[in-house]
Amino acid sequence: MSKKQVRPLARRILHGEQEQIFEVLPQSVISNFTHSQSENALLWNRVYPLCSPYVSWKRLAGVRPVWGTANDGNTVEDDALTPYFWGFSIEGGRLRGLDQVLEAVDGPGPKTEIDLILVGERRLVVVEVKHMSSPGRCARYQTGRCPEIHSAGDRSDTPCQYWEPGPGLMADVLEMDARPTLDTASPPCNQHYQLARTLLVGSALAKQLDVELHMWLITTSRGWRSIERSWLDFAGRVRDDQLWRRMRVLTWENLSTEP
Repeated sequence: MSKKQVRPLARRILHGEQEQIFEVLPQSVISNFTHSQSENALLWNRVYPLCSPYVSWKRLAGVRPVWGTANDGNTVEDDALTPYFWGFSIEGGRLRGLDQVLEAVDGPGPKTEIDLILVGERRLVVVEVKHMSSPGRCARYQTGRCPEIHSAGDRSDTPCQYWEPGPGLMADVLEMDARPTLDTASPPCNQHYQLARTLLVGSALAKQLDVELHMWLITTSRGWRSIERSWLDFAGRVRDDQLWRRMRVLTWENLSTEP
């Protein structure tokens, strides 16, 4: 690891500072480590110690959720999960097939960045982690640039790829109501933007790897109280009933206290 990267990270990383992943992480990920409320540092410091070098499915499935099924019936048979932090293995390798999936789902724009992906022989777990914040909303809608609503009158902008037929169609995995128009107020594709993109990428990856998809959110106990209503609305829109049964919300407090 270069000294240029080690110094700003040294105070935030409690374990594994020497790992090769820190040589390849994007600068946007590295920069987050320096924040006082860094979600990236929290994720790394809590999950890295669980890797030896794999993460045990049985151990994770035994963590008591604040929402979701406490035991999915598969915990007797373990699965060695390879962790990919922000798309990279601890050794610095990129998750095979991820970039192709991102290109297909997200198109030419900014790509979805999933905080943690756990890949086993039978399961794929996509994890969104939060500390003091809520899941992200659509930046274009928030800044008055939604091509479906703010530009719908003259179509000066290209249609939103998440409403177009193809791998990125949110309505394939979620009940998203009608396609937004000039008269639409607070569309669900804005409210659930980050989680919906995570679900789309997870679904495409699971299909490619021929494994069972699980989607989890990890937040603080205090944070859960502030985002519970939004999560319930998102989860209630998931089309696949079996996937809905495999979704969970964990807290950092429970994750750190489970044996």
